[in-house]
Amino acid sequence: MLRMSFMEHLEELRMRILLALAGIGVAFVFCLVFANQLWLIISAPAVEALRRIGAEPSLAQIKPMDAFLTIWVKVPMLTAIFLASPWVLYQAWAFIAPGLYRRERRWAAPFIICTAGLFILGGLFAYFVAFRFGLEFLLSIGRDINVKPVVSLTEYFDLFVNVTLGIGLIFELPVLIFFLTLLRVVSPRFLIRNTRYAILIIVVAAALITPTPDVFNLMLFSVPMCLLYFVGVFASYLLVLHREHRRFPWRRVMLVGAGVLLLVAGAAYLAMARFGYSLVPHWPFLAK
Repeated sequence: MLRMSFMEHLEELRMRILLALAGIGVAFVFCLVFANQLWLIISAPAVEALRRIGAEPSLAQIKPMDAFLTIWVKVPMLTAIFLASPWVLYQAWAFIAPGLYRRERRWAAPFIICTAGLFILGGLFAYFVAFRFGLEFLLSIGRDINVKPVVSLTEYFDLFVNVTLGIGLIFELPVLIFFLTLLRVVSPRFLIRNTRYAILIIVVAAALITPTPDVFNLMLFSVPMCLLYFVGVFASYLLVLHREHRRFPWRRVMLVGAGVLLLVAGAAYLAMARFGYSLVPHWPFLAK
């Protein structure tokens, strides 16, 4: 174990924060070159939603500085946070690594890969699934009662940031559970025993994050979060097995899982053939 004084810890923390900010700065300069292309990607859900409800497919600039601040400052910064997340997480790990045992430091690469991967995966889920459904619902509320949707680009981007970063952070739930188990704060038995309370907290958190009050979008947020919770419980169980020098029966579980997947796929295929559905390369991926 390395021994450091309080001032040495502060100096180390300052250096890691500066290195993390430098990484975000480099990613920001890189994203600044593609600011217009990034804005076209980010604004695509709004344009598609407005087009579907029959409104003008464009966002409104209310103030003279709105376009500059959003397209040339906020958009590259948001993208830079996602791009630089592996580097930032590496700095976080480098700061806490001196306080870990040598065998625990071997988790560095899995920690960085899983944490950054889940954060980016959460952002992609928010962009391609959750945000699109919620936005179309919000814009279509007043369509039949003489309400014309005029969306400000700043308000739209603020909502986009809240949903994207919120879901990206929520996707870190398995990593949080794993580290709480690593620190012996929780155990798999404790997590399973308190599953009902965890699901309640997840539903409440999903209700706060989702941009719409309808049940469909609430389930769209909460179901993946519940699945992530059980993924975290499984990771916690694997860690406990590793501590006790036991092995997980991967071969048996994979064989059973493959059999279940084949049965589900066969049943789905028979149901599609029975009711005349076929797969198509766009949402909802089924056509009659």
